This record gives sequence, structure tokens and C-alpha cells, in this order.
Amino acid sequence: MSKPRIILMDEPSMGLSPILVNEIFDIIQSVSASGTTVLLVEQNAKKALAIADRAYVLETGKISLDGNAKDLLNDDSIKKAYLGE
Repeated sequence: MSKPRIILMDEPSMGLSPILVNEIFDIIQSVSASGTTVLLVEQNAKKALAIADRAYVLETGKISLDGNAKDLLNDDSIKKAYLGE
């Protein structure tokens, strides 16, 4: 498909080595920077929040928290619950 407006990615880093995970996230950032909207579903919350503009936290299928990704990345409750800090 040429020039999509949106791409949905579901766990693109699952099962990959750390080096490949970094490459995948670099590619995701490039796609986003080119103007294509990226909807990313990812268990690696720290990596996902580091490159995202907005974030949504789902618990049992419902949005429990949403906001600016950088704000959530620095939120103490998010760090404790999802980032292992």
C-alpha cells in the first residue's frame, strides 16, 4: 500500500533481540516523522512511551489512563505499575 495515512502495529518488538527492538523503534519513529499516523500496541511501555505523542493505558479492555506520553513516562504511578521503577 503506498502512502497510508495510518498504520496499526501490534507488538512489533515481541520475540526480538534487544538490538532488533531498537531498530524497530527507530523505524516506527521514522514512519511517524514522515507524516503517517502510527497506532502502536506494545507491552514494552518504556520504549513505546519514549517515542509516542499520546498514550492510553488499558486495564481489562478499558482505558484507565490517557494523556501526553512524555507526562505518563514521568508519572510516578505509571513508573511503579508498568515500568518496573
